[in-house]
Amino acid sequence: MEALNILVIGGGIGGLTAGIALRAKGHDVDVIERDPDWSVYGVGIIQQSNVVRAMAELGLLDDYLSAGVGFDAVEIFLPDGNMVARVPSPRLVEGRPANVGIGRRALHKVLGDRVLASGASVRLGLTAETIEDDGEGVTVRFSDGGSGRYDLLVGADGVYSQTRSGVLPDAPAPQFTGQAVWRYNFPRPAGLDALQVYNGPTGVGLVPISDSLMYMYVTTPEPGNPRYPKEGLAAAMRGKLARTAPAIRALAEQITDDEEVVYRPLEGLLVDGPWHQGRVVLLGDAVHATTPHLGQGAGMAIEDSLVLADELSRHDDMETALTAYRDRRFQRCAYIVRESLAICHGQIGRGPPVDNAKATHAMFEIVAQPI
Repeated sequence: MEALNILVIGGGIGGLTAGIALRAKGHDVDVIERDPDWSVYGVGIIQQSNVVRAMAELGLLDDYLSAGVGFDAVEIFLPDGNMVARVPSPRLVEGRPANVGIGRRALHKVLGDRVLASGASVRLGLTAETIEDDGEGVTVRFSDGGSGRYDLLVGADGVYSQTRSGVLPDAPAPQFTGQAVWRYNFPRPAGLDALQVYNGPTGVGLVPISDSLMYMYVTTPEPGNPRYPKEGLAAAMRGKLARTAPAIRALAEQITDDEEVVYRPLEGLLVDGPWHQGRVVLLGDAVHATTPHLGQGAGMAIEDSLVLADELSRHDDMETALTAYRDRRFQRCAYIVRESLAICHGQIGRGPPVDNAKATHAMFEIVAQPI
């Protein structure tokens, strides 16, 4: 199919990469985003070799690497701080790093700038109030009173996707895992040339994201899914690190700014059935939200975007294209969701402990395979 008119709902990582990939195939693309400020919280994200390969395919690699920092290994530590493994990461693009740490705002700027430069339309502070699919196209009425007619609608609106609720009402809802993640930025110390992962009931990771910055993520058991007020959030995060390795406890003393702490309960979701209904299709967290234990949530959404654009170009029939997209993506995404959840449950005693070094090595082998 050529020159489709496509609406993408959601201006995050999945929606923006979808816009870039679809424009590259010659489609007309409108992106709508409910947040009028198009804001992104200011910590970092880990992305691995499959994302580096995807960024090369999207034509974004130089801008992407310039906005972050590359590294080629993952170091695994015991709860007492002793390092037990340094796992090399496979490079999938010759001469380029295997992994990238990047600030979320920096990544958002790279993707946002490129989607706008591609000629896609981006409208902020806008939602789809009604979606009517008559088989020949999709009519959308927007929250500003306007409307549009599209050949395809792509729901990239996250784990709480209203698009999913509308077109797949029997799909599962996201489930709280029993764990949450805390994040905070720090000055990057000399010599940090890998992702450092500390095992234990409180999982900790240190990720370089620029020449001068790194961020810490902390996964903690949170029975009952509590909510923490913004005031006192830094002290709460410090308290969660009281029994971690000495190096981590020392860093915890620098956690002082409530406004800079990012806290998020961890939820999981996997839609086993179809990922589309008629001319409405879903991608990213809307169909396979994962915990961050394997660092692949955004990576899976980015790969979804490339595969969706590819399958639309390979087929003349919409149903065939959308079915082929889901068939190419399901096993890979299901692996990430399930194995990440296994690590999560092992950390909080809901399942057997998982060897992070082995799990990381296995993940690298899976994502190195072609999409």
